[in-house]
Amino acid sequence: MKKIIVTTLCLALVYACNPPADTNPAPAAKPIGYQVSKSGEKIPLYGGDMAAVSLWETYLKAHNEQDLETIAALNADKDFVAYGPKGEVIKGTEAHMEFLTAWFEQANPKWTTKYLITNMYTDSEGNIQQWITSGHDLTLTVDGKEVKLNQVHDGLVVDGKVKMFTVNERVLAPEPVQE
Repeated sequence: MKKIIVTTLCLALVYACNPPADTNPAPAAKPIGYQVSKSGEKIPLYGGDMAAVSLWETYLKAHNEQDLETIAALNADKDFVAYGPKGEVIKGTEAHMEFLTAWFEQANPKWTTKYLITNMYTDSEGNIQQWITSGHDLTLTVDGKEVKLNQVHDGLVVDGKVKMFTVNERVLAPEPVQE
């Protein structure tokens, strides 16, 4: 009888110190697509850090409010660059602020966000590349008339700041008049 009790206690102790394996473990990260390197290599993309979404929302809000101070603070401290839809290449925060100052006065741009997607990959040097892709409708006021565009932005986020972004856009056709 003593052997049964001692064996039972030993088994209980072993079991208590080694809980059963989780029968429903978290799934491993799955690729959501791929980045193509300059050499043509397909590098897996994974869902990115949601902090990039929050950063981009703040960045766009500052643009809608024409808050140059916040925009400048969210740009990377070094080597910031923006590529505009008409071939513009804006290097540095100072040049970005000059561009935006003139554009805000001329066109009063206002963005309405349609989607935000974050993704990341590890480049050939082992650095994590954190990207944010977003889609927006943009309304400009040109010569007193509204012009509607659709834009897609791709932004590189480094150390919690916008290091680089590109803008692609198309003019939205006017909605048909209902009779």
